[in-house]
Amino acid sequence: MHYRPLGHTGLKVSVLSFGASSLGGVFRATDDTEAIRTVHTALDLGMNFIDVAPYYGATKAETVLGRALQGIARDRYLLATKVGQYGDGEFDFSAARITRSLDESCARLGVDHIDLLQCHDIEFADLNQIVDETLPALVRLRTTGRIGHIGITGLPLKVFPAILDRTAPGVVETVLSFCRYELNDTALDRLVPYLREKNVGIINASPTGMGLLTERGVPAWHPAPPAMVAGARRAVDYCQSIGADIVKLAVQFCVAHPGIATTLVGSANPANIRKNIAYLDEPIDFELMAKVLDLLKPIHNHNFTRGLPSNRDPLIA
Repeated sequence: MHYRPLGHTGLKVSVLSFGASSLGGVFRATDDTEAIRTVHTALDLGMNFIDVAPYYGATKAETVLGRALQGIARDRYLLATKVGQYGDGEFDFSAARITRSLDESCARLGVDHIDLLQCHDIEFADLNQIVDETLPALVRLRTTGRIGHIGITGLPLKVFPAILDRTAPGVVETVLSFCRYELNDTALDRLVPYLREKNVGIINASPTGMGLLTERGVPAWHPAPPAMVAGARRAVDYCQSIGADIVKLAVQFCVAHPGIATTLVGSANPANIRKNIAYLDEPIDFELMAKVLDLLKPIHNHNFTRGLPSNRDPLIA
C-alpha cells in the first residue's frame, strides 16, 4: 500500500481507503459479522483511512464500524465522519446540532476523537450558514481537540469554491468529491490546481460511479439518467465479453492521479476488499484503458446533480 499527504493536514492516507457506507447496507443487505471481518481485512492490508457518516444506514454504518474497531489500537487508523445529514431530506447544520452529532458519533464509534469531521452534502445547505455558523463551530471543536481536521463534502463541484473562496486559509482542510473523477467523468480534475493552491486535500469517492461501472449495475435509487446508465453499460459489457474486470480498471484509473490523496472504495465483503487492494500492485492494461475510455466518450463528463437550485452544477447530457 502506498500513502500520500492529505493536503496540509499532516496526515498520510492510504491511496485506497475504506468507505464505510457499505456497512450500513446502502447498496445491498449485509451481514454484520462479514462486514466486521471486512474492516479488519482492510486494516490488515494497509488501509489506514476510514470514512463513515451517521446518515449511512440511519446510523447502522457507524454502529457496525464501532463494533469492528473494538480492540483495534487507535493509532492504526484515521477516522472520518460527518455532520449535517441525518436522514432522507433531514439536514441540520446548526452549531448546536453538529456538536451533539459529534458526541453521538463518538459514542457509536467507541472513540473520543475524530481525525476528520466533514460537513455532509453541503449542496443541500444554505452556504451562508455553512460559512457563518457551521464552520466556526467546527473550528471551535478543532481548537478544543475534539476533532483533528475539518472537511466538506458534496456532489456538485461548484460548492467547493463557493465555500473556500469565503473562508480563511486553513479553515477547510479537505474536500470529499464523489462520482466526479472516474473513467466516465473527470470533471474534478479541473479543480485540482485550485485545491492545491488552497492547500486542500482531495478525497475521491465512488470510482465506479456508485455502481455505474459494475456488472451488477446501479441500485434503484441511483440518480443517473437512463442514457448515462446505458453508456456506462456498453463499457461494462465490453469488459465482460473479453473477461476483463472493469472495477479493476476503474480503481487503477482513480489511484493513478497524483493530485488525489485517496480514493474510497466500499464493500462489506472481505474478498472484494482484498481484490480492490490487490489491483494496486497489478499492471495497468493501457490498451484496454484506451478502449474503455473510447467507449465512454459519448457520456464523458455527463453528470447528474442535486441540492438547492443555487448549489447545483449545470447538467451536461
